[in-house]
Amino acid sequence: GKSTFMNILGCLDRPTKGSYFLDGEDVSRFDRNSLARIRNRKIGFVFQTFNLLSRTTAVENVELPLLYNGSSPKNRDEKARKALSMVGLEGRENHYPNQLSGGQQQRVAIARALVNDPAIILADEPTGNLDTRTSIEVMDIFQNLNQQGITIVLITHEKDIASFTKRNILFRDGRIVKDDIVESPQNAKEVLLSLPPVEEEEIV
Repeated sequence: GKSTFMNILGCLDRPTKGSYFLDGEDVSRFDRNSLARIRNRKIGFVFQTFNLLSRTTAVENVELPLLYNGSSPKNRDEKARKALSMVGLEGRENHYPNQLSGGQQQRVAIARALVNDPAIILADEPTGNLDTRTSIEVMDIFQNLNQQGITIVLITHEKDIASFTKRNILFRDGRIVKDDIVESPQNAKEVLLSLPPVEEEEIV
């Protein structure tokens, strides 16, 4: 099912047969250690539950993947701040998760996935815990990142979320039943502009 597919794409498992090429390398024959190395270097993960550390600021949460690759504290801080600005969270770097809305927490999680300059971001139902408007805001971020050349594999059960993507691959019982290029994906920015304005809630 879904988790097997995710685990193979995420270099957590090896396929029983067939090949998986990631960024030009056949990773399907790699041993556990090599897979772990590829995971840390090439893949950013975003989950439905944001998986943030609650006693840790946004910038520190984003730095986490960099703790394993020996970069200096200054370098980690710079990279984390850049990733947070890419998802529109300048000024919130020192907020803790409980000071952020669900959509902002998901942005922190996306920044954390970005911070290593991965070849691919794997997003598993990233809008599953978010309301409609916030979901579209998250899709807007993914569309922006994709325009900058970042490959995003997004797993969703929601057709309206899939309508924002360039290619839809439909799985049933572990098999591909459909693979469609989307001629004109919905533009998240335009959809957001068409929604009624929200009453701003200040989160201090």
